[in-house]
Amino acid sequence: MVDAGIAFAAMNAVGLVAFAAAGALKGRAAGLDLFGIVVLGFLTALGGGTIRDLLVGRVPTSLQSNVEVLFAAFGIVLAVIVSIRLRDDPRETPALLLSDAVGLAAFAATGAAVGIETGLTLFGIVVVATLTGVGGGSLSDLLLVRVPAVLREDFYATPAVVGGIVAWVAARAGVDGGTTTLLAAGAVLTLRLGALRYDWRLPTL
Repeated sequence: MVDAGIAFAAMNAVGLVAFAAAGALKGRAAGLDLFGIVVLGFLTALGGGTIRDLLVGRVPTSLQSNVEVLFAAFGIVLAVIVSIRLRDDPRETPALLLSDAVGLAAFAATGAAVGIETGLTLFGIVVVATLTGVGGGSLSDLLLVRVPAVLREDFYATPAVVGGIVAWVAARAGVDGGTTTLLAAGAVLTLRLGALRYDWRLPTL
């Protein structure tokens, strides 16, 4: 049995660091200065959780504690260090692709956990999980004046949707909250990494 609070805190921390790094690397790829890179890193890391909390009617946790901000700052520092060592386009590097996949999995899982905790329906859980996973990245894309990746990249939001469904099924089956969160994160990460490895795509019209 996995403690739900510990699982949530761990997934949230992983998501913050991973998405902050991914956002900062996107800023570097877009040619932003250091300030712009920092802003994009914080927005990517905190945006999804803020949307999640507003949807369920509570004050965003990032505004109540310095811990989330510190985790995000750590992710940005890591990205800056990686950026100094990179000579190629960071958008195509394993560092960005992996951190983005990990962040998506962790945040989709925390979103599903919050949805279950607040008693949402299956649809509500899927919506909250998906928006938590893709919200920060979408906001950063809009800030860069480009179509969000969730609308133009195949098989990005779909793993988050599946993660929400997995969490709902596990919760209905009586699985404890911590294990449910880990199962959801595992499903999302597996699908996203599979999509990157095998170039999975949804049908297009």
